[in-house]
Parts: sequence; structure tokens; C-alpha cells
Amino acid sequence: MVLNEITGAVVDAAIKVHSVLGPGLLEHAYQACLAYELRKRGFVPVHEAQLLSYLKLGNFQAGLLINFHAARLKDGIKRMVN
Repeated sequence: MVLNEITGAVVDAAIKVHSVLGPGLLEHAYQACLAYELRKRGFVPVHEAQLLSYLKLGNFQAGLLINFHAARLKDGIKRMVN
């Protein structure tokens, strides 16, 4: 998969989780559900990520910072590049 397809699939999974759970839960609830959804789609979940540090230390091209407390999840997604 190319980078945009991967980040698009992650965003799609996050939107699915947010639409089911809604805003306002603890981060752990979203993390567990998103990890489950990503595993269903064939991805290896990354837990407890500190996005900028992992981008730099792992020399990753891009990462997603997702705020599940946003009323509309698309307003709470930030794509960051290294």
C-alpha cells in the first residue's frame, strides 16, 4: 500500500470507531477499539504512540494524531509528516 492509502484506511477505521462510541470516553477505550478495527483490516497496531517522537526515531514518513473527543472526528484528525 502507498502512504496515502494507509493513512486513508486508518482514518476510515478511526471514523468507524468514533461513530460507534461517540466523543467523550477515555483514550484507552478508543485505543482498544481502533487497534481491533486495524487488526481486522490487516494492520499491526501501534500502542501508546508519542507521534512526533516515533516519526523521528523510527524515520517514519507520516503519522496520524487523532482526537476522539472532537464532536466530528474529521475535525480532530491531524496528519503529520517527518
